Amino acid sequence: MGQQITKNYPVLDMSCAVCAMNVENLVRELPGVTSASVNFAAGTLQVTFDPDRITPAKMREAVQAIGYDLIVETDDPVRRQEEAQRQHYLALKRSTLGAWLFSLPVLVLAMFFMDIPGGTWIMLALSLPVVFVFGRTFYVNGWRQALHGSANMDTLVALSTAIAFLFSLFNTLFPQFWYLRGLEPHVYYEAACVIIAFVLLGKLMEERAKGNTSTAIRKLMGLQPPTARVVRDGQETELPIAALRPGDIVSVRPGEKIPVDGILREGSSFVDESMISGEPMPVGKKPGASVLAGTINQRGSFTMEAVKVGADTVLARIIALVQQAQGSKAPVQRIADRIASVFVPSVLAIALLTLVLWLAIGGWEDISYAVLSAVSVLVIACPCALGLATPTALMVGIGKGAEHQILIKDAAALEQLCNVTAVVLDKTGTLTEGHPSVTRWIWLEEDPERIARYRDLVYTAELKSEHPLGGAVAEYLLENGATNAGIRSFESVTGQGIVFEHEGLRYWIGSNRMLETYGVTPSPETSTHIERFQMQGASTVFFGTGDRLIALGAVSDRVKPTSFEAVAALRKLRIEVHMLTGDNKYAAAWIAGEVGIDHYQAEVLPSDKEEYIRRLQQEGKVVAMVGDGINDSQALARADVSVAMGKGTDIAMEVAMVTLMNSDLVLLPKAYTLSKSTVRLIRQNLFWAFIYNVIGIPVAAGVLFPLWGVLLNPMLASAAMAFSSVSVVMNSLRLKWKKF
Repeated sequence: MGQQITKNYPVLDMSCAVCAMNVENLVRELPGVTSASVNFAAGTLQVTFDPDRITPAKMREAVQAIGYDLIVETDDPVRRQEEAQRQHYLALKRSTLGAWLFSLPVLVLAMFFMDIPGGTWIMLALSLPVVFVFGRTFYVNGWRQALHGSANMDTLVALSTAIAFLFSLFNTLFPQFWYLRGLEPHVYYEAACVIIAFVLLGKLMEERAKGNTSTAIRKLMGLQPPTARVVRDGQETELPIAALRPGDIVSVRPGEKIPVDGILREGSSFVDESMISGEPMPVGKKPGASVLAGTINQRGSFTMEAVKVGADTVLARIIALVQQAQGSKAPVQRIADRIASVFVPSVLAIALLTLVLWLAIGGWEDISYAVLSAVSVLVIACPCALGLATPTALMVGIGKGAEHQILIKDAAALEQLCNVTAVVLDKTGTLTEGHPSVTRWIWLEEDPERIARYRDLVYTAELKSEHPLGGAVAEYLLENGATNAGIRSFESVTGQGIVFEHEGLRYWIGSNRMLETYGVTPSPETSTHIERFQMQGASTVFFGTGDRLIALGAVSDRVKPTSFEAVAALRKLRIEVHMLTGDNKYAAAWIAGEVGIDHYQAEVLPSDKEEYIRRLQQEGKVVAMVGDGINDSQALARADVSVAMGKGTDIAMEVAMVTLMNSDLVLLPKAYTLSKSTVRLIRQNLFWAFIYNVIGIPVAAGVLFPLWGVLLNPMLASAAMAFSSVSVVMNSLRLKWKKF
């Protein structure tokens, strides 16, 4: 098998779930295509193919042959799809208004003035533009489907309205045919017109509601400005974003959105990164700091060097992930697709059976009832609601997650997340900050002046140290007022620490090995502090001169403030919380005790983490793994749901199904709640879509007529069909306004 690539292409001119199935089946059968999936609500085709065997242009030709279209151009296909959808919406709006303008007089004539002279001819004249102009697309699309041996919603509408119109036309032209047989020649122009008007109105409302399900993508795309000011030869030139290249120098003014990812070169400012990181406070930026596309410059002006442009920016990758997720299918959707694929042929058979039964039981006297019932069955049974039930809920759910810094890469992940019964958390970078910091510092000196002098000395020495604990100590002392002091003859002692001289005295900073080297014996009180630090799994740093200990400090990876809240929230949701770490058992026990985790394991290797998750799965648990490092990749791939921290490694984010962009663990219970709400909506939508057809089709066929004389008018059937699709979409949109 050659190289395989996966792409998303917008699909145009689909009218129902059966259309999506037709496109999906066609593309899947093309040589060189490994898999294809069409999301009707999103209007996208996700296809994996071998570029050496088939090109996007060839796929487009095949799709166009069955009456649809693909946008395969690489220059902003999403905006092209939006423009095509806008034009389609405007055309639909014109057709709907026109259809109702001519249908209402037909309806009034049929209800109140049927017997006026020439009434049927007036209705025929008014029906012609509705059927052949405003409803033309139903017949064109239905005919295309028939040519390829398939059927969709347009087939049902075209057949039902054509039968009603042609039956009425025959009765208008040849009324004596019925008079000679002692029957009244009824006409149903109003049924043909109002069915088209109602279906068009339903599609218009559906299109409008569907547009709201993708607002999250539009918001994300709106974060990136369309142009940037590039500095060349000292002159600023405004260029489209697509024209920028790595290495370009870009000027950014106060209040502007940053156009690409890059490094600040001149100037300084504060940047609002809340839309990417969720951090509400603007972040200070100086020369050398990195800045991200889509974030907003506050008051200062600066120039930056473009590093990542186009599809490589963090914002572009987020948009691509959300689009990929919205285009994917949840397992439950495939069940609905299979039903939709046999739905239309089944409905055609039921309509024919209805016609035959009415004539067989009632004879030719009931020909009007037979035609009305068959038309009602064709109209009321539409797979639209079935096709929209799952994707609309998923699109809103995934979009809602993106707005809350929860990136969901796959629809299956969103569906599976609410089934999770155990969460396994990596310690470093997930529960903790992921970098060492001083948690306790104790001076064994009482004179404030000497303490201040020693503080400056330790700070200055640690600035020269390359050890990560040295950076943590320097940062802590700087926060506590330390300033630079002159020191001499700095020396790094491998495995022990550093030594330096100041005003003729030799000082040392390091681990307990340094104590042994200089023969220091800690007092009982100091020994107690050291033992406590060890029990907490913290590293102890000592500072002294000669055999005198002056200070000691504990350095450890601090627990994130929100980890406590997140673990408590998970436990409240009755989810078992586990912690795995490669750290020592003391550190593991201390952190687990701090945040309230009962199940933990220390000193584990990457393969141990995977085995731990496998063991939980064998116990019947649905496991979510949360990690941030390369060492978590195996476990993330093994878990039922994998969650990466946004500030972690690219590999972890590539493997994971869900990414918490701001690395705040408190988003995890929110993601669980979002998943639960989305799945509940999917079930509600599917229930109403199924129950609507289960009840509607028999009533339309006339099963209630023998008992109570109730027969469903085709006009009411078309209104009910339109309502079913709109109600499913509106139900999904409820999630958009729900707070988490």
